[in-house]
Amino acid sequence: MEYSPPPLFKQGASARVKMMVFAGISIALLLVDSRMHALTAVRQAVGTVLYPVQMAALVPRDVALGVGNYFSSLSALEKQVRDLKHEQIASAQILQQAQLNIVENNHLRKLMEARERVPVKTMMAEVLYDTRDSASRKIVLDRGIQNGVELGRPVIDNLGVVGQVTRVFPFTSEVTLLTDEEQAIPVQLLRNGVRSVAIGRGKSGTMELRFTAPSADIQIGDIVITSGLDGLYPAGLAVARVTLVERNAHGPFGRVVCQPLAGIERNTQLLILMTSPEIAPRPPAEDIKTGRKIAGKMAPIKDPAKEPAAVPAGAPANAAAATAAKPPASPVAKPAAPAAATTPVAVPPKEATR
Repeated sequence: MEYSPPPLFKQGASARVKMMVFAGISIALLLVDSRMHALTAVRQAVGTVLYPVQMAALVPRDVALGVGNYFSSLSALEKQVRDLKHEQIASAQILQQAQLNIVENNHLRKLMEARERVPVKTMMAEVLYDTRDSASRKIVLDRGIQNGVELGRPVIDNLGVVGQVTRVFPFTSEVTLLTDEEQAIPVQLLRNGVRSVAIGRGKSGTMELRFTAPSADIQIGDIVITSGLDGLYPAGLAVARVTLVERNAHGPFGRVVCQPLAGIERNTQLLILMTSPEIAPRPPAEDIKTGRKIAGKMAPIKDPAKEPAAVPAGAPANAAAATAAKPPASPVAKPAAPAAATTPVAVPPKEATR
């Protein structure tokens, strides 16, 4: 059965004829253009006319490529930003570590300079941690009995006294800071030498000079140093600066508050004084001679080796002269202590009646 359009709609030549006609025209145009180049101007004119159409046709492709490039570049930029942030964090950590090393090196240099100034042997120690007792001011160092640390050794930094070793373990030691309420240190003012005792005030982080008279010459800003009277702290170490002076006119003592000069709460390395300062030996105790109490008064005892013994009344004069002319006994001879003890001391009658 042949399917063909109804006769009413049949117009012109058939589709096969049209195809052959247009194919022949195309072949003829190709031959003319290739041989004579007669269609160049026509091609340029057609291209100019069709250029907007081409651009309009390429818009969807360009939009798709732009969207793809946008998202790909956005993801690449986000990745780059993340990498840069990680590098910034790493650089910040390195910078902080470098700054910490610089601060620590400066502190160590100052400690070495202080070590040269201190007249006793010292040992450098590092602060491990603070103690858990909130009511006290104590720290723990990384030096102990194995390193030769002994109980009671002072601990200092480059600015002054920090505290004292109060407990010693095999590998660590506990230091009580100056601001602890149970810590006391004998001090004196650098300006005029007024002596006192500095005692910590606990959580306030300050110290107080006890037993100071209201009339004592103490001014705000005075530097307090160790007096060295305890034989433990070397004399001349800086301790604190006076920040408050209160005169108590109605009491025996005034109130003097000081701020420690040393880095009590910010040190990482400290110096432990390993030896006590050299103290001049005490003078020998003098022989105290006790006198005899005669008639309510003390009469001096005369040395029998230097002065002649009193002669009783009625004795011959030649005996007294012989006694006076007798030379003193030699050091190797036995002293005549019993004879002197039995010899009476001549006292005037008026003295006896008193």
